[in-house]
Amino acid sequence: MKVLNFALFFLFILTFSQAKTNVGIFENLAGTKDLFADDYGNIYLYKSSNFSLAKYDSLGILKAEFMLTLPFKIQSVQNPLNIPSFSENAQEVKFFDKNLAEIQTIRLQQKFGYIKAAYAEDLQQLWLLDGSSKNLIQYHFREDKILNKFPLYMDVEDVLDLIVHEKQIYLLYKDKLAVYNFRSEKVVEIPVENARKLRRENDNILIISKNVISQLEGNQLRPLFRCTDCQIVDKNSSSYFEMRDNKLYLYPLEKRWSKAQEKK
Repeated sequence: MKVLNFALFFLFILTFSQAKTNVGIFENLAGTKDLFADDYGNIYLYKSSNFSLAKYDSLGILKAEFMLTLPFKIQSVQNPLNIPSFSENAQEVKFFDKNLAEIQTIRLQQKFGYIKAAYAEDLQQLWLLDGSSKNLIQYHFREDKILNKFPLYMDVEDVLDLIVHEKQIYLLYKDKLAVYNFRSEKVVEIPVENARKLRRENDNILIISKNVISQLEGNQLRPLFRCTDCQIVDKNSSSYFEMRDNKLYLYPLEKRWSKAQEKK
């Protein structure tokens, strides 16, 4: 079994002081384009050089890995038993299990135009952003049935990520977050620097950029975690993660404010 050349150690803080907490370090992460962490302590590393996703446990032991022939994007690992991914190049949505074995592939080009972004709402439905027809499509892939089509009257060419929740469309661009209703009426538009991806945690919409994790609250973004000199930041339900100098650091959620203030 392959083992990453890094060490994981834990330092527990027994007081509620505002001292910085450095819970652990993963080293030698050169080439990592994106990372994810599930709530079971597993770390997932995506490398664009070979279009691979590798899963490691908290000790750095490689548990599973796969490679594809075209680039792809993992939506999230919040449900590690069913991990959705989308490849704009391949025009496919794939689902993977806890061993990163492929569960299902949905080939979109056989039924739709050119899909710019996809969001798996659950294990039955997809929201598809069709760039050729400029429609938002609600697709029940288990039954191979189109449930709804909503015409879009905004720029979709440069969309990085998509979430549809509570009858609102969240579109992430490199420099902004735009929220629309199903009538294509703009609800809010907020500037974002170096945006990377969206995430939904229950009813909360998170915006993850290169250096900041923010939560949408009304018409503004509230920073939850900031690291100005980091390559990647991310989170799960218990920790924030920052990749800096090709090393991965973990911080408990309760330390977010002191950490954000320190890294400003």
